[in-house]
Amino acid sequence: MRRRIARSEDEAEINITPMLDIVFIMLIFFIVTTSFVKEIGLELNRPSNEPQEEKKISEVIAIRIESTGVIEVSGRQVDIRAVRANVEGELATKGQDTPVVVIADRASDSGLMVRVIDQARMAGADQVSIAAMAKR
Repeated sequence: MRRRIARSEDEAEINITPMLDIVFIMLIFFIVTTSFVKEIGLELNRPSNEPQEEKKISEVIAIRIESTGVIEVSGRQVDIRAVRANVEGELATKGQDTPVVVIADRASDSGLMVRVIDQARMAGADQVSIAAMAKR
């Protein structure tokens, strides 16, 4: 009877050490082979609850984007490739600290808006804001 009891105790014991070794080896493998990619994004300053100081349209560089894709810089219709040059010219006449406001129609292409913001920043504009076009 003693042998039967001793054998049943030996059979009931499960050695999990090899399993833990395999789990740790797999964990190390996945950590080492994982690549960490920094995602690219836009930096936007969200409006706060404080009342904003309103500026006249003549104190800012206004870039309008229509739903059809037409771009206007200070009232002049321009191509996307000419946005940078126009903003540089406006910054030279109004001052380097003049804010740029991109006024986009809600139905306009968001990719076009991002390209316009990039062109304005490459032109040297420090303050680039986004606004929605009011319904007419």
